[in-house]
Amino acid sequence: MALKSGERVVVVGCGPVGMVLTLALYRKGVPVTLLERADGPIEDQRAAAIQPSSLEMLKELGITEEIHERGLISPTFHYRDRLSGELVAEFDFSMLSDMTDFPYVIQYEQFKLVETIIAEIGETPDVEYRFSSAVTGVEQHADGATISFNNQEDEVETIRTPWVVGCDGFSSVVRQAADIEFVGFTYPEKFVKIGSDFDFQKAGMAMCIRNFFSDPGEWCNLFKVNGYGPPGIWRTVFPVPADETDEVCLSHDGVQGRLQKFFPKEGDYNIIYTGLYHVHQRVVETFHKGHILVAGDAAHVNNPIGGLGMNGGIHDAVALGEKLSRVIEGAPEELLGLYSRQRHKAQMKGVQATSIANKKLMEAKDPAVRQEQLDAVRRSAEDPAKARAYCLNAGLFKSLEHANAVT
Repeated sequence: MALKSGERVVVVGCGPVGMVLTLALYRKGVPVTLLERADGPIEDQRAAAIQPSSLEMLKELGITEEIHERGLISPTFHYRDRLSGELVAEFDFSMLSDMTDFPYVIQYEQFKLVETIIAEIGETPDVEYRFSSAVTGVEQHADGATISFNNQEDEVETIRTPWVVGCDGFSSVVRQAADIEFVGFTYPEKFVKIGSDFDFQKAGMAMCIRNFFSDPGEWCNLFKVNGYGPPGIWRTVFPVPADETDEVCLSHDGVQGRLQKFFPKEGDYNIIYTGLYHVHQRVVETFHKGHILVAGDAAHVNNPIGGLGMNGGIHDAVALGEKLSRVIEGAPEELLGLYSRQRHKAQMKGVQATSIANKKLMEAKDPAVRQEQLDAVRRSAEDPAKARAYCLNAGLFKSLEHANAVT
């Protein structure tokens, strides 16, 4: 379905997934209008890990050089027993160096990825940014859709487009307008993230950049990002019981108490940021409905243990950019159905299954079950074949295999 003169694909959401999709379409010569409700790119402290499989895709789009320059390379990740202090398992992506140019994760905050892509695209009439534009509805027609939004002057405006893609997050207006079911569940507990410039490595904790601490009472993730420059930021993530109020959790005593319990030290931690959020495991029933498509958090959400969510969205964006551009060039629209089926399988068999298993490993409370799980991950790290399989799954190469098996 070729674009008529003046027509553009409309992408809703200027986060990392919306921007990767915009870049992918731009590389194929497809003009894009991008609608974002915020008044500019959001400098949020959310996802940060770019997995090896995603780096391969971003290389094809021509942006890995800056990611290398500004990011923090992390070839290994650790599983630790918080109760005993024991290093349970170390996995090293370097064992995949025979199959990828990127045998490591790069810690690169999602807002920096957005900045990189905007700079890469530069000034061009083929990509139009409409900030302060809150989408209020989408109406489908036989040959496209009409998007309604409140523009920068708070006036109601509409755009007619052959294709609209919702990359507008968990509360996606686009997904809701298409009446696409978001199937799954919400965890009873919340997660709190705390960023500090305290250097845990220099303080004597023999850790790598990405660490996962199992604890039946209070598991923890700890990883480093470059932040705004030296010394960088160490980000912790803890579970918050359902009966703990937001006020208590985010209070001075609540934040300092969690960090001091994790690593006692003299004086307060210097806090760069905090955040408290609900956690879900959900996937849409379909990624494609008529002239509406969804990708990223608008299509799937998962707990953050393992750093998989944004990467699944990057995979969505690259797959959709390739297939939608082909449809615009005249290929059958069934390609978009294939996009939906492939990405649904990649989520269910890959990201969802892995992130759920990661959380169970971190929080297991029954001593026998917990020990069995820790022993299993230890055996995987000690066996080269199992360790390679573990890294292929963690790096989302296995997820791509699941997707590519769907025809």
